[in-house]
Amino acid sequence: MSNLDGNSSPKIHIETPPVASSAPATGNGGIGGILRRWKREDLMKRGSLALRGIALLFSLLSFIVMASNKHGDWREFDHYEEYRYLLAIGILSSLYTGGQVFRQVQELSTGKQLLQPRMAAMVDFFGDQIIAYLLISSASSAVPMTNRLREGADNIFTDSSAAAISMSIFAFLCLAVSALISGYKLSTQPYI
Repeated sequence: MSNLDGNSSPKIHIETPPVASSAPATGNGGIGGILRRWKREDLMKRGSLALRGIALLFSLLSFIVMASNKHGDWREFDHYEEYRYLLAIGILSSLYTGGQVFRQVQELSTGKQLLQPRMAAMVDFFGDQIIAYLLISSASSAVPMTNRLREGADNIFTDSSAAAISMSIFAFLCLAVSALISGYKLSTQPYI
């Protein structure tokens, strides 16, 4: 058998389709995606630590301001159930956020996880939600009492109470945002 060009051997030309690449159009390949994911996870860890650190500061301030709110006669926080509740939740929030900050600093500095990742994500999520709920609950119970006391007299006692309530609300806001981050981390954990 001969070809038209005079050669006796047949030439076979096989067209191969172009290989589909899973790499992004930017040319970074799979490594770029992994690096972006690591940066995002690192940013979430540091953001969560910062939010809990700020919540710890606000919780401590709320606790200290309310505990020192003793001005004699009727102007002592322990005469009012709402203010005792605010103080108790301030202490509880300080303990929780202090423990979480300690755990996260330990994990970032040593690189070792104190808890399994799935368990840590669950503790973070449920702990943030419960403490955030308790903070807003205590603040909302103390606001009406402070308003009633301010109708009679606006003094250092009511101002200190309002300051402690404000710090509790700020701690709530920080833990609420931290709970969103914790929820995202929990939802991306593998079910193992």
